[in-house]
Amino acid sequence: MRVLRVIGIGVGDPAHLTVQAVTALNETQVFFVVDKGETKRELADLRRRICARYIERPGYRFVELAEPARADGGDYRRAVADWHAARAAIWAEAIATELGPHDVGAFLAWGDPALYDSTLRILDAVATRVELRYEVIPGITAVQALTAAHGIPLNEVGEPVLITTGRQLRTHGLTGTAVVMLDGDCSFTHCPPQTRIWWGAYLGSADQLLIAGTVGEVGEQIRAVRAQARARHGWLMDTYLLRPAAAHDVA
Repeated sequence: MRVLRVIGIGVGDPAHLTVQAVTALNETQVFFVVDKGETKRELADLRRRICARYIERPGYRFVELAEPARADGGDYRRAVADWHAARAAIWAEAIATELGPHDVGAFLAWGDPALYDSTLRILDAVATRVELRYEVIPGITAVQALTAAHGIPLNEVGEPVLITTGRQLRTHGLTGTAVVMLDGDCSFTHCPPQTRIWWGAYLGSADQLLIAGTVGEVGEQIRAVRAQARARHGWLMDTYLLRPAAAHDVA
């Protein structure tokens, strides 16, 4: 049976890889990489550099997978489901063609495969088309990289933490500590100005950007820095943590 590993590689620093991940890299013959176009070529190149740094033997190879377009507008969940189905069809054909029945293949997942990453859901669909089993190697998440970079605890004492998206933040608002991912619209600007924010982009990389303060103090600065960074790199990957103002901060 074909074996696939989904290996978490952290969020920009090759040193984020765990010993378990390095071992898995060295047991892999075929690496599947999604081609997301020239604007995100840097992310594919980082995967190649990680392999070159940690794999001790020659002979492994990369197979690039075309990335189908995702429909904009309309029903968001329907658009994502159609996009995932198109991805699964492409991946299944590549795995059946490029991965031998006794080989080990791998997808290198940004951050951790279990957190706002679609690889595992798509492989569930692939497994209905191609006989395979897959294993998951956890990785350092953007959440961990963000709190470490700012030197802050994730949670307040005895309090929960919500991990959510910009879309959900705009819909439901902020009621406690929240980490917001996948936000292209600066949704923190919908929060009260006293809300505390710790923002980071390109976490773990040489291009890392960090800003902290209240939404009222630094919200527009974050918006401007985001726009500049996206124009410079052609892509942006950012995350931020929000905490409502304490009662004495509002008084």
